[in-house]
Amino acid sequence: MTDIAILREKILNLKEKKNAIILAHNYQRDEVQDIADHTGDSLELSRIAASIECEVIVFCGVNFMAESASILSPEKTVLLPEIKACCPMADMVTVSGARNLKNYFPGYEYTGGYRYPADFTLRDIKKLHPGVPVVTYVNTTADVKAESDICCTSANSVKIVESLNTGKVICIPDRNLSAWIAKNTETEVISWDGFCHVHDRVTAADVEKARQEHPGALLLAHPECRMEVLEKADHVTSTSGMLRYAASSDAGEFIIGTETGLMYRLGKDNPGKKFYPLRKDMVCPNMKKTSLGSVLHALESETYKIKVPEEIRIPAKKALDRMLEVK
Repeated sequence: MTDIAILREKILNLKEKKNAIILAHNYQRDEVQDIADHTGDSLELSRIAASIECEVIVFCGVNFMAESASILSPEKTVLLPEIKACCPMADMVTVSGARNLKNYFPGYEYTGGYRYPADFTLRDIKKLHPGVPVVTYVNTTADVKAESDICCTSANSVKIVESLNTGKVICIPDRNLSAWIAKNTETEVISWDGFCHVHDRVTAADVEKARQEHPGALLLAHPECRMEVLEKADHVTSTSGMLRYAASSDAGEFIIGTETGLMYRLGKDNPGKKFYPLRKDMVCPNMKKTSLGSVLHALESETYKIKVPEEIRIPAKKALDRMLEVK
């Protein structure tokens, strides 16, 4: 047996013994996606975790995803195989205390929207705009969700903002998703100045280059990309939306404007179609930290346990539940 086959066998045996399920985000390594019971986007997976009968959830993703599973499934043991698998964008906004962005981006400076000092927090912006509802992307930590009015995903963000029937909202933390919301609603959007370093690096020039290389392909772009990219896309949608669109489209070629991990499932689900990355370096190193070895270690030692305290979990769940109530 190969090393991968041996690891797979050990994982499957332990999974059955511990009544566990393995969830893997669409950006995970190919072999991790293959071992998972379910793959999908972060909220999709957390909802599966809440509804399925099991005792242990192994969440192959980054920290805020495991927190969401804990928020929705407090009675279950939630394991994050790689404790250092974090999300720099999620860490760009805090409830209190300074953001330590230079750990991720040496020399980082804010480039748009409101320019905040390093110790500016979510509570500070709420004080500047009293009474304005806070719409929080699910790509945030549990304590930030707990300080918010409602959550949103990249797929439902416009619908969530419109459901509030207010003239103004605060959107955190992604400035590009906020710009997409502002373009597609009449609501004034006060945008936090965060970003996903994987999506934000893509430019209009990259789009032109990809179209020249693949002139017959449709461009699918994630709303975490810059507006100059979104305006040139054939379809703007979440990772799950890309999977659905590619499956239902008559087109045979697609340029994919999101983290390259999605290419694996796109290829598996659509064997007769071709997929090209918008940029080959659209890779999230944190999403790639989880390996089969770390999944096995998580099941063997039940590390690392993610448990959101009740004083944070309850208000965070209210923000998620409010989002889920929007039809």
